[in-house]
Amino acid sequence: MKREKENPKNKLKMQHSEEVYSNPQSESENEEEGKASVRKKKQTEADLQPKKNPTNQQIMLVTYIFVGLFIMMMGYYTKFMITDSSEVINNAYNKRQDLLAEQIVRGDIVSADGKVLAHTITDEDGTETRVYPYGNMFAHVVGRFLKGRTGLESTENFHLLTSNNNTLSKIVRELSGEKNIGDNVITTLDTKLQQTAYEALGNRKGAIVVMEPSSGKILAMVSKPDYNPGEIDKIWDEMVQDSDNNSALINRATQGLYPPGSTFKILTALEYIRENPGTYEDYLYDCKGHGIFNSVKINCYNSNAHGKEDLKKSFAKSCNSSFAHIGTTLNIKNFRKLCQDFLFNSPLPTDLVYNQSKFVLSANSDKNQIPQTVIGQGDTQITPLHNALIVSTIANGGVLLKPYLVDRIVNQGGNIITKTMPEIYGSIITPDEAQILTAYMTETVENGTGGALKNNKYTVAGKTGSAEYKQNKPAHAWFVGFSPATKPEIVVSIIVEGVGTGSEYAVPIASKIFKTYYNNK
Repeated sequence: MKREKENPKNKLKMQHSEEVYSNPQSESENEEEGKASVRKKKQTEADLQPKKNPTNQQIMLVTYIFVGLFIMMMGYYTKFMITDSSEVINNAYNKRQDLLAEQIVRGDIVSADGKVLAHTITDEDGTETRVYPYGNMFAHVVGRFLKGRTGLESTENFHLLTSNNNTLSKIVRELSGEKNIGDNVITTLDTKLQQTAYEALGNRKGAIVVMEPSSGKILAMVSKPDYNPGEIDKIWDEMVQDSDNNSALINRATQGLYPPGSTFKILTALEYIRENPGTYEDYLYDCKGHGIFNSVKINCYNSNAHGKEDLKKSFAKSCNSSFAHIGTTLNIKNFRKLCQDFLFNSPLPTDLVYNQSKFVLSANSDKNQIPQTVIGQGDTQITPLHNALIVSTIANGGVLLKPYLVDRIVNQGGNIITKTMPEIYGSIITPDEAQILTAYMTETVENGTGGALKNNKYTVAGKTGSAEYKQNKPAHAWFVGFSPATKPEIVVSIIVEGVGTGSEYAVPIASKIFKTYYNNK
């Protein structure tokens, strides 16, 4: 094999070339150049990105604030239109009402059966007079127009001074210098029931509320003493002075606060049933006509001894001793919650002017307050309207509907502008609890203190009460109830001041109201 001989010069050249390629200094320079290139590229990319400007941030912040304020403003406006507008519009200090009165003749207030309860007469010289055809009978519920608006004249003032008549006819009247006619308020009030309740109460002080439990319609509302709202200018000074303390300007149905007496035993019985779900039917008490409970002496009416009685009989006979005994066993904290669920110490769902009912007993109260409170005495106070709502809840299977007086608003042509629909306030008790209380209230009529209402034509469930309010004075007479007992159509709440027992004075009034209702069906 021929081998080529190495040339020393070529070898030297090769070595020199390798030395140049592997020079450490050259490698370092190349690395630095690469890093610099990367840094330059990153800097270029950063320069291309949008820069954050403090001024832009402030502008965006202000924008967000204004958007938030706008949303809040729209929310308040919506709330105002839905819930607050009617109250503001009807406020007596709202000058818009005065402007409306200069342009519009006040509309009519009409009963459910088509009777005019209030209307305006205009004389030839343009003088307007508000007239109340039924005089005193609807004084408090319809209210008055002069000397401070009250009743429906107040709550529906804006509607009465608003005309929704045909636009063309409105323009014609305005051009001819005539006022337009305001809308009419069609109420839920029944003149026959109102008249019966009014006449049955007679010359006694007191109040009556009649309702339809399935809808919340108020069918009648009477308060006495009363007055003629059409003569308020003449009798105003006398009414204000009221040396006999009759307080005829007060609507006792919504503003009169009274001890509930034995009608309150409805709630006491319910609390006991709740706390003893499996054994309440086994309850037994031997009534001697009186007893000492938490150091407080409690007497039954006329100290009558009822003997051995279960819970239903205790309820039907309205036994004070038995219920005072029951009260000593109750969880007062839970009992207070039950009463608050039934709207004690709470607003009532109504636009009418009313006083809030009061229940002061609590877990921290002196135990000596319990025996009187659980039988409807002590510091508890309630209005006839509120008592009607409690009974209406039971009659409606535990569901309370909001009470209302206005069925619809119509223009002069009879076209409906607004219509009130029944609205549920809430489920206060269960259907089973309502059924049990209905059975107890039915027993009160069938075999208890409400016996005068027992008849074969219709059934009644109810509770009587005799509420003591002043020593050595006759008690206030109460009756609350509904009919028919099985499928209730009508609820009554009646109080007669300072006369005696509910069975003697309030029950006969209820009987007349029920009779009128069924005779006119």
